[in-house]
Amino acid sequence: MSPITLPDASAAASNALDRAIADRQSHRGFGSGPIALTDVAAVLWAAQGYTHGDADQPMRAAPSAGATYPLETYLEVPKAGVTDLDPGLYRYDPVAHTLEPSIEGTLRPEFVTAANDQPAVDNASATIVLAAEYDRTTREYPDHGRRYVHMEAGHAAQNLHLVCVDRGLASCPVGAFDDAATASVLELPAALDPLYLLPVGASP
Repeated sequence: MSPITLPDASAAASNALDRAIADRQSHRGFGSGPIALTDVAAVLWAAQGYTHGDADQPMRAAPSAGATYPLETYLEVPKAGVTDLDPGLYRYDPVAHTLEPSIEGTLRPEFVTAANDQPAVDNASATIVLAAEYDRTTREYPDHGRRYVHMEAGHAAQNLHLVCVDRGLASCPVGAFDDAATASVLELPAALDPLYLLPVGASP
């Protein structure tokens, strides 16, 4: 049997989502200047924000096995990285759509060291950190729970990357970092393991 040639989907991109998928690429260098708080809000919402449901079961932008939602989302901001935000670390509350200050003052030098001195983290206007409490999912799904957590992190990250493209921002997925050092620098609770770093900045 002969292969069937499909229409060129990227050339036929007809809406914003199609174009964002076609244009998405990893950037390890960023443009100068801070990014807007409105853009940060959109990126955080796309990764883990509340979308529907009720007070007993609020649902988020990224799918989660059994709605167990093991991910916690943090925003690391250096000096002059995001308009209207002081440098430091913030925890994102997906239901209230708020940032809760966690650490005051820039931690960028120590954070970059924990991230194996990667330029993408060093140059970013901000970095979103996805951390996981595995037990939220593994107690419901003991056989495959860890797999489901990793899948969820991928869903959240892809949402973030596509919204960055749509809003004219650059981003990069980072998985190579020192787990223990990153958890220590961010002062994460013992139950949380850092999974994913997502540096974001202006397009170069």
